Amino acid sequence: MNKLELSIAVGNYDRMRPLIDGEVQIDGVNPVFMLHDPEEIFFRAFRHADFDITELSLSSFTVKTAADNCPYVGVPVFPSRAFRHTSIYIRTDRGIETPADLRGKRIGVPEYQLTANVWARLFLEEDHGLKASDVTWLRGGYEQPGRVEKIALDLPEGVHVENIPSGETLSGMLASGELDAVMGPRAPSCFDRGHPHVGYLYADPQQAASDWYRRTGIFPIMHLLGIRKTLVERHPWLPFSVYKAFEQSKALALAKLSDTAATKVTLPFVEDQLQAARKLMGDDFWSYGFEPNRRTLERFLKQHHAEGLSCRPLAPEELFHPATLESFKI
Repeated sequence: MNKLELSIAVGNYDRMRPLIDGEVQIDGVNPVFMLHDPEEIFFRAFRHADFDITELSLSSFTVKTAADNCPYVGVPVFPSRAFRHTSIYIRTDRGIETPADLRGKRIGVPEYQLTANVWARLFLEEDHGLKASDVTWLRGGYEQPGRVEKIALDLPEGVHVENIPSGETLSGMLASGELDAVMGPRAPSCFDRGHPHVGYLYADPQQAASDWYRRTGIFPIMHLLGIRKTLVERHPWLPFSVYKAFEQSKALALAKLSDTAATKVTLPFVEDQLQAARKLMGDDFWSYGFEPNRRTLERFLKQHHAEGLSCRPLAPEELFHPATLESFKI
Protein backbone atom coordinates (compact mmCIF):
# COMPACT_ATOMS: atom_id res chain seq x y z
CA MET A 1 0.00 0.00 0.00
CA ASN A 2 1.30 3.44 -0.88
CA LYS A 3 1.97 5.80 1.99
CA LEU A 4 0.11 9.10 2.26
CA GLU A 5 2.28 12.02 1.17
CA LEU A 6 1.38 14.75 3.66
CA SER A 7 2.70 18.24 4.30
CA ILE A 8 3.74 18.85 7.93
CA ALA A 9 4.42 22.40 9.12
CA VAL A 10 6.25 22.73 12.45
CA GLY A 11 8.99 24.74 14.08
CA ASN A 12 12.56 23.46 13.89
CA TYR A 13 12.68 22.22 17.50
CA ASP A 14 14.92 19.53 18.96
CA ARG A 15 11.80 17.48 19.77
CA MET A 16 10.94 17.46 16.05
CA ARG A 17 14.40 16.60 14.69
CA PRO A 18 14.10 12.79 14.98
CA LEU A 19 11.00 13.00 12.76
CA ILE A 20 12.50 15.51 10.36
CA ASP A 21 15.74 13.53 10.09
CA GLY A 22 13.90 10.25 9.52
CA GLU A 23 14.94 8.53 12.77
CA VAL A 24 11.24 8.22 13.66
CA GLN A 25 8.55 7.34 11.13
CA ILE A 26 4.82 8.08 11.11
CA ASP A 27 3.02 4.83 10.29
CA GLY A 28 1.57 5.02 6.78
CA VAL A 29 2.88 8.52 6.04
CA ASN A 30 5.52 9.91 3.72
CA PRO A 31 6.04 13.36 5.29
CA VAL A 32 7.01 16.55 3.53
CA PHE A 33 8.28 18.79 6.34
CA MET A 34 8.06 22.57 6.16
CA LEU A 35 9.98 24.34 8.91
CA HIS A 36 8.74 27.86 9.58
CA ASP A 37 8.33 30.37 12.39
CA PRO A 38 4.98 30.22 14.22
CA GLU A 39 3.71 33.48 12.71
CA GLU A 40 3.94 32.10 9.17
CA ILE A 41 2.55 28.68 10.07
CA PHE A 42 -0.46 30.06 11.93
CA PHE A 43 -1.27 32.70 9.33
CA ARG A 44 -1.25 30.17 6.52
CA ALA A 45 -3.06 27.47 8.52
CA PHE A 46 -5.91 29.62 9.81
CA ARG A 47 -6.33 31.81 6.74
CA HIS A 48 -5.95 29.15 4.04
CA ALA A 49 -5.59 25.71 5.70
CA ASP A 50 -2.36 25.27 3.73
CA PHE A 51 -1.02 22.20 5.55
CA ASP A 52 -2.16 18.62 6.12
CA ILE A 53 -0.61 18.39 9.60
CA THR A 54 0.42 21.55 11.38
CA GLU A 55 1.49 23.21 14.58
CA LEU A 56 -1.31 25.51 15.73
CA SER A 57 -1.80 28.31 18.24
CA LEU A 58 -3.85 26.92 21.14
CA SER A 59 -5.79 30.17 21.45
CA SER A 60 -6.62 30.57 17.74
CA PHE A 61 -7.53 26.88 17.53
CA THR A 62 -9.85 27.30 20.53
CA VAL A 63 -11.55 30.34 18.98
CA LYS A 64 -12.33 28.44 15.79
CA THR A 65 -13.21 25.14 17.48
CA ALA A 66 -15.74 26.87 19.73
CA ALA A 67 -17.26 28.48 16.63
CA ASP A 68 -17.35 25.07 14.85
CA ASN A 69 -15.41 26.41 11.86
CA CYS A 70 -11.92 25.01 12.37
CA PRO A 71 -10.48 23.02 9.43
CA TYR A 72 -8.26 21.02 11.81
CA VAL A 73 -8.83 18.51 14.60
CA GLY A 74 -6.37 18.49 17.47
CA VAL A 75 -3.86 15.87 18.60
CA PRO A 76 -2.46 16.16 22.18
CA VAL A 77 1.07 16.90 21.03
CA PHE A 78 2.33 20.22 22.40
CA PRO A 79 5.32 21.47 20.39
CA SER A 80 5.61 24.71 22.35
CA ARG A 81 5.21 25.35 26.06
CA ALA A 82 6.53 28.33 28.00
CA PHE A 83 6.21 30.21 31.25
CA ARG A 84 5.17 33.69 30.17
CA HIS A 85 6.57 35.70 33.05
CA THR A 86 9.30 36.61 30.55
CA SER A 87 6.74 37.98 28.10
CA ILE A 88 5.99 41.41 29.60
CA TYR A 89 8.42 44.24 28.86
CA ILE A 90 8.02 47.65 30.47
CA ARG A 91 9.32 51.17 30.40
CA THR A 92 11.40 51.36 33.55
CA ASP A 93 10.86 55.13 33.84
CA ARG A 94 7.07 54.97 34.37
CA GLY A 95 6.93 54.03 38.05
CA ILE A 96 5.97 50.41 37.32
CA GLU A 97 7.37 48.71 40.40
CA THR A 98 4.87 45.83 40.60
CA PRO A 99 2.52 44.21 38.08
CA ALA A 100 -0.43 46.01 39.70
CA ASP A 101 1.18 49.30 38.59
CA LEU A 102 0.21 48.45 35.00
CA ARG A 103 -3.32 49.64 35.81
CA GLY A 104 -4.20 52.55 33.52
CA LYS A 105 -1.20 51.97 31.27
CA ARG A 106 -0.92 51.49 27.48
CA ILE A 107 0.24 47.96 26.63
CA GLY A 108 1.21 46.88 23.13
CA VAL A 109 0.33 43.40 21.84
CA PRO A 110 1.05 41.82 18.42
CA GLU A 111 -2.42 40.23 18.65
CA TYR A 112 -4.80 40.33 21.60
CA GLN A 113 -5.79 36.67 21.44
CA LEU A 114 -2.30 35.15 21.25
CA THR A 115 -1.93 32.19 23.58
CA ALA A 116 1.00 33.78 25.41
CA ASN A 117 -1.15 36.82 26.18
CA VAL A 118 -4.04 34.72 27.50
CA TRP A 119 -1.68 33.03 29.97
CA ALA A 120 -0.05 36.33 30.94
CA ARG A 121 -3.40 38.01 31.59
CA LEU A 122 -4.41 34.96 33.64
CA PHE A 123 -1.59 35.28 36.15
CA LEU A 124 -1.74 39.09 36.16
CA GLU A 125 -5.39 38.87 37.23
CA GLU A 126 -5.06 35.93 39.62
CA ASP A 127 -1.88 37.08 41.35
CA HIS A 128 -2.11 40.86 41.10
CA GLY A 129 -5.78 41.74 40.53
CA LEU A 130 -5.10 43.37 37.15
CA LYS A 131 -8.05 42.89 34.78
CA ALA A 132 -8.00 43.23 30.99
CA SER A 133 -10.34 46.22 31.30
CA ASP A 134 -7.84 48.03 33.55
CA VAL A 135 -5.46 48.88 30.69
CA THR A 136 -5.59 50.09 27.09
CA TRP A 137 -4.35 47.53 24.56
CA LEU A 138 -2.55 48.70 21.42
CA ARG A 139 -2.25 46.16 18.61
CA GLY A 140 0.40 45.99 15.87
CA GLY A 141 3.56 44.32 14.57
CA TYR A 142 6.66 43.95 16.71
CA GLU A 143 9.09 45.05 13.99
CA GLN A 144 6.95 45.39 10.86
CA PRO A 145 3.92 47.68 10.53
CA GLY A 146 0.55 46.32 9.50
CA ARG A 147 0.14 43.13 11.53
CA VAL A 148 -3.54 42.32 12.06
CA GLU A 149 -5.52 39.98 14.29
CA LYS A 150 -5.77 36.76 12.27
CA ILE A 151 -8.96 35.68 14.10
CA ALA A 152 -12.10 37.84 14.36
CA LEU A 153 -12.86 38.64 18.02
CA ASP A 154 -15.94 39.76 19.96
CA LEU A 155 -14.50 41.12 23.20
CA PRO A 156 -16.43 41.93 26.39
CA GLU A 157 -17.63 45.44 27.14
CA GLY A 158 -14.95 47.48 28.84
CA VAL A 159 -11.98 45.82 27.11
CA HIS A 160 -10.46 48.45 24.86
CA VAL A 161 -8.23 47.36 21.94
CA GLU A 162 -7.08 49.72 19.22
CA ASN A 163 -4.59 49.53 16.37
CA ILE A 164 -1.33 51.42 16.59
CA PRO A 165 -0.84 54.18 13.97
CA SER A 166 -0.03 53.13 10.42
CA GLY A 167 3.70 52.80 9.89
CA GLU A 168 4.48 52.31 13.60
CA THR A 169 5.77 49.20 15.40
CA LEU A 170 5.48 47.99 18.99
CA SER A 171 9.24 48.00 19.48
CA GLY A 172 9.56 51.51 18.12
CA MET A 173 6.72 52.86 20.25
CA LEU A 174 8.10 51.21 23.40
CA ALA A 175 11.54 52.65 22.70
CA SER A 176 10.12 56.13 22.12
CA GLY A 177 7.90 56.00 25.21
CA GLU A 178 4.58 55.99 23.36
CA LEU A 179 3.82 52.65 25.04
CA ASP A 180 4.26 51.81 28.70
CA ALA A 181 4.69 48.08 28.10
CA VAL A 182 4.61 45.33 25.48
CA MET A 183 3.23 41.81 26.02
CA GLY A 184 3.81 38.89 23.66
CA PRO A 185 5.77 35.74 22.85
CA ARG A 186 8.81 37.56 21.43
CA ALA A 187 11.05 40.18 22.95
CA PRO A 188 10.87 43.52 21.13
CA SER A 189 14.17 44.39 19.48
CA CYS A 190 14.62 47.48 21.65
CA PHE A 191 14.86 45.14 24.66
CA ASP A 192 17.35 42.86 22.89
CA ARG A 193 19.47 45.89 22.02
CA GLY A 194 19.60 46.92 25.67
CA HIS A 195 17.49 50.08 25.59
CA PRO A 196 18.27 51.92 28.86
CA HIS A 197 14.59 52.38 29.78
CA VAL A 198 13.18 48.99 28.72
CA GLY A 199 13.23 45.93 30.99
CA TYR A 200 11.28 42.94 32.28
CA LEU A 201 8.17 43.50 34.37
CA TYR A 202 9.42 40.81 36.75
CA ALA A 203 12.95 41.50 37.95
CA ASP A 204 13.60 37.74 38.07
CA PRO A 205 11.07 36.18 35.69
CA GLN A 206 12.48 32.66 36.07
CA GLN A 207 12.00 32.79 39.83
CA ALA A 208 8.50 34.24 39.42
CA ALA A 209 7.59 31.43 36.99
CA SER A 210 9.05 28.74 39.27
CA ASP A 211 7.06 30.09 42.23
CA TRP A 212 3.91 30.12 40.11
CA TYR A 213 4.48 26.52 39.03
CA ARG A 214 4.94 25.40 42.65
CA ARG A 215 1.58 26.99 43.49
CA THR A 216 -0.39 25.90 40.43
CA GLY A 217 1.35 22.87 38.91
CA ILE A 218 0.74 24.39 35.46
CA PHE A 219 3.32 24.49 32.66
CA PRO A 220 1.49 26.60 30.06
CA ILE A 221 0.76 25.05 26.67
CA MET A 222 1.30 27.41 23.74
CA HIS A 223 0.81 25.23 20.65
CA LEU A 224 -0.82 21.92 19.76
CA LEU A 225 -0.78 19.77 16.66
CA GLY A 226 -3.67 19.71 14.20
CA ILE A 227 -4.64 17.41 11.32
CA ARG A 228 -6.89 18.46 8.47
CA LYS A 229 -10.39 17.18 9.26
CA THR A 230 -11.06 15.99 5.72
CA LEU A 231 -7.96 13.76 5.93
CA VAL A 232 -9.09 12.22 9.22
CA GLU A 233 -12.51 11.45 7.80
CA ARG A 234 -10.85 9.41 5.04
CA HIS A 235 -8.12 7.90 7.23
CA PRO A 236 -9.36 7.43 10.83
CA TRP A 237 -6.12 5.63 11.78
CA LEU A 238 -4.08 8.78 11.15
CA PRO A 239 -4.52 10.78 14.41
CA PHE A 240 -3.14 8.09 16.71
CA SER A 241 -0.32 7.25 14.31
CA VAL A 242 0.68 10.91 14.32
CA TYR A 243 0.46 11.16 18.11
CA LYS A 244 2.56 8.02 18.60
CA ALA A 245 5.32 9.21 16.26
CA PHE A 246 5.58 12.69 17.79
CA GLU A 247 5.75 11.16 21.26
CA GLN A 248 8.58 8.89 20.13
CA SER A 249 10.39 11.85 18.58
CA LYS A 250 10.19 13.87 21.79
CA ALA A 251 11.41 10.92 23.88
CA LEU A 252 14.42 10.49 21.60
CA ALA A 253 15.22 14.21 21.77
CA LEU A 254 15.13 14.13 25.58
CA ALA A 255 17.39 11.08 25.64
CA LYS A 256 19.91 12.97 23.51
CA LEU A 257 19.63 16.05 25.71
CA SER A 258 20.34 13.92 28.78
CA ASP A 259 23.54 12.57 27.22
CA THR A 260 25.94 15.35 28.21
CA ALA A 261 29.16 13.50 27.37
CA ALA A 262 29.04 15.73 24.30
CA THR A 263 26.47 18.51 24.71
CA LYS A 264 23.80 18.47 21.99
CA VAL A 265 22.82 22.14 22.27
CA THR A 266 24.98 25.23 22.02
CA LEU A 267 24.58 26.28 25.65
CA PRO A 268 26.81 25.78 28.71
CA PHE A 269 25.48 24.22 31.93
CA VAL A 270 22.72 22.30 30.10
CA GLU A 271 22.93 19.47 32.63
CA ASP A 272 22.27 21.93 35.47
CA GLN A 273 19.22 23.35 33.72
CA LEU A 274 17.92 19.86 32.98
CA GLN A 275 18.40 18.77 36.57
CA ALA A 276 16.66 21.90 37.86
CA ALA A 277 13.68 21.34 35.54
CA ARG A 278 13.30 17.73 36.69
CA LYS A 279 13.60 18.71 40.35
CA LEU A 280 10.86 21.31 39.96
CA MET A 281 8.55 19.55 37.50
CA GLY A 282 9.37 15.83 37.50
CA ASP A 283 10.90 13.60 34.85
CA ASP A 284 8.08 14.09 32.33
CA PHE A 285 8.26 17.88 32.46
CA TRP A 286 7.24 18.34 28.79
CA SER A 287 4.32 15.92 28.71
CA TYR A 288 2.26 15.04 25.66
CA GLY A 289 -1.04 13.17 25.87
CA PHE A 290 -4.49 14.14 27.09
CA GLU A 291 -4.75 13.05 30.73
CA PRO A 292 -1.43 14.52 31.94
CA ASN A 293 -2.53 17.87 30.51
CA ARG A 294 -6.24 17.88 31.31
CA ARG A 295 -5.95 20.32 34.24
CA THR A 296 -3.74 22.76 32.32
CA LEU A 297 -6.17 22.71 29.38
CA GLU A 298 -9.18 23.19 31.66
CA ARG A 299 -7.62 26.27 33.23
CA PHE A 300 -6.74 27.75 29.85
CA LEU A 301 -10.19 27.12 28.38
CA LYS A 302 -11.89 28.69 31.40
CA GLN A 303 -9.76 31.84 31.06
CA HIS A 304 -10.19 31.94 27.29
CA HIS A 305 -13.98 31.91 27.53
CA ALA A 306 -14.03 34.38 30.44
CA GLU A 307 -12.08 36.82 28.25
CA GLY A 308 -14.73 36.55 25.54
CA LEU A 309 -12.34 34.93 23.08
CA SER A 310 -14.26 31.65 22.68
CA CYS A 311 -17.98 31.97 21.99
CA ARG A 312 -18.90 29.03 24.22
CA PRO A 313 -17.23 27.08 27.03
CA LEU A 314 -15.24 24.10 25.75
CA ALA A 315 -14.35 20.90 27.56
CA PRO A 316 -10.76 19.76 26.92
CA GLU A 317 -12.00 16.63 25.15
CA GLU A 318 -13.59 18.77 22.44
CA LEU A 319 -10.17 19.90 21.21
CA PHE A 320 -8.90 16.46 20.20
CA HIS A 321 -9.75 13.53 18.00
CA PRO A 322 -11.33 10.79 20.18
CA ALA A 323 -8.69 8.22 19.14
CA THR A 324 -6.00 10.34 20.80
CA LEU A 325 -7.63 10.67 24.22
CA GLU A 326 -6.24 7.37 25.42
CA SER A 327 -3.38 5.00 24.58
CA PHE A 328 -2.63 1.30 24.75
CA LYS A 329 -0.62 -0.34 27.52
CA ILE A 330 1.73 -3.30 27.33
